[in-house]
Amino acid sequence: MVIMMVPQKLVRDFYKIFNQVITEEIPDGLKLPDSFSQLVAELKNNQYDAKTFAFSLRAMMEKLEKEIRESKVSELMNRHFAASSIPKGIHCFSLRLTDEYSSNAYARRQLPSPELLPVLSNNSYHHFVLSTDNILAASVVVTSVVRSSLEPEKVVFHVITDKKTYAGMHSWFALNPVASIIVEVKGIHQFDWLTRENVPVLEAIESHHDFRNYYHGNHIAGANLSNTTPRSFASKLQARSPKYISLLNHLRIYLPELFPDLDKVVFLDDDVVVQRDLSPLWEIDLQGKVNGAIETCKGEDEWVMSKYFKNYFNFSHPLIAKHLDPDECAWAYGMNIFDLRAWRKTNIRETYHFWLKEVTYHL
Repeated sequence: MVIMMVPQKLVRDFYKIFNQVITEEIPDGLKLPDSFSQLVAELKNNQYDAKTFAFSLRAMMEKLEKEIRESKVSELMNRHFAASSIPKGIHCFSLRLTDEYSSNAYARRQLPSPELLPVLSNNSYHHFVLSTDNILAASVVVTSVVRSSLEPEKVVFHVITDKKTYAGMHSWFALNPVASIIVEVKGIHQFDWLTRENVPVLEAIESHHDFRNYYHGNHIAGANLSNTTPRSFASKLQARSPKYISLLNHLRIYLPELFPDLDKVVFLDDDVVVQRDLSPLWEIDLQGKVNGAIETCKGEDEWVMSKYFKNYFNFSHPLIAKHLDPDECAWAYGMNIFDLRAWRKTNIRETYHFWLKEVTYHL
């Protein structure tokens, strides 16, 4: 058996050539083969020098990387549109329920019934708040909580929706009562406290053109996809979802004012399915803290459990860099328990309004 030894000088020459190829521009008009085997064949037939071979190999790899990135970005865009759009069946479902509200007195019946109204402010019950314009999702969340609860008779759901969805949402829970629990359905328009004076986000949403265009505009225009990883692009798509400028998404910051008689509530997003009894949450002593939540920076899932403030905030902004820690752990907002008594002793709402003003000013 004969072992061929490559001279060290030849190896060093290859390193030198590869270092040159990395830093230099790929020659214009360089014809790229369709496969590595074709590259080797052309190398033999045309007697490429080592530098030309290295350039061809680099160009092939960059072309392949670009195609893979573009394919992944295209996949993410399609998934984003599929997740953001409303299937025709669900859209018609909401319209049918709205029609039912106008024609069926039972669909308009008071929720809850008059004799149960005192329970809505009774702190011995377990109060859940759900803010959504998705009727089907609301039904799934409520049903999953009830089926998982060991004490469903103590569950009270406060479902808040927007004006256009209110009739359909009310109809659904009126016509399909969930056994053992109490459900209240309210529209944003039914809260007298939610005015432009008290809720500056209303004006920002309705009148700030750049603010709306950021979320509703073309998410690809101006984006440098060649320097964007698919994961980063997916995060930007998620962050620019129009749902984030829906008032429903901002309501949690006003919970103490919307429910002045309640001491503690669990706020649920409409994309959760509860699989365990949540009643122990009401036994947690938050020790004067306002919010109890799950951290999203520690765990085995690197995609979900790797979120820090630096993933959400622009720390190149001096005001953000001054007040926030980029390595502070973020938390999941799909399920939060809020101590409203502790919250009312803070200036959280005013701080929120300050940052909202800064964001809209710099857009």
